[in-house]
Amino acid sequence: SLKSCESTQNTSDTNLNKRTKSIYTPLELQFIEMKKKYKDAVLCVECGYKYRFFGDDAEIAAKELNIYCHQDHNFMTASIPSHRLFVHVRRLVASGYKVGVIKQMETAALKAAGENKSSLFSRKLTALYTKSTLIGEDILSKEICLDDSLDVEEVTTDVPDNYLLCISENGENLKDRKKGDIVLGIMAIQPTTGEVIFDSFRDCASRLELESRVLRLQPVEIILPSSLSDQSEKLVNSITSM
Repeated sequence: SLKSCESTQNTSDTNLNKRTKSIYTPLELQFIEMKKKYKDAVLCVECGYKYRFFGDDAEIAAKELNIYCHQDHNFMTASIPSHRLFVHVRRLVASGYKVGVIKQMETAALKAAGENKSSLFSRKLTALYTKSTLIGEDILSKEICLDDSLDVEEVTTDVPDNYLLCISENGENLKDRKKGDIVLGIMAIQPTTGEVIFDSFRDCASRLELESRVLRLQPVEIILPSSLSDQSEKLVNSITSM
């Protein structure tokens, strides 16, 4: 009996908003768990015929999308119609945000006919968009079918060369590493066209070769190894800061 009481107390503590002292709703608890997994992304959560933003994500959406944001239970919230999802995702990505789309894994009709009709909809992340990985063609047809009033240019306008660049490096020996000389490998991918560019070259401490390739490709995202030489890191930081 005592263990049961303690268990109930612990459960209620985890469901309690410590700031407002009010209980989180099941949807809010579901959002909290998803946000823990994708802390650096703005999450669009499918709720029926609209997508909702919660907390800081809602405030970002209100600012960038010029939509209304208000307090609902324990979180600030904002919403967009489901048929306008991709247009708004593009705007958030263009503003520099990583955007996660979380969809319902059950339809209302199937849920109503099932045994768990009174429980919360199951949801999971189905897409994670960044500047280099945002491709309009995969949902363009769906968007146009759902809403003929959509401006096609809103959906299809892409950055001309949205390369995703990966850099790796290898100091062949200790003497070269001390001088700053290194062998570098790069691979650039443009998801919208499937174009792949790759190269391997020796570079000096000033990283002139690496700089020329990065400036020529103008990538919108760069993937770096967990450990990078000081010279390479300094160059990448100087380029990305511009």
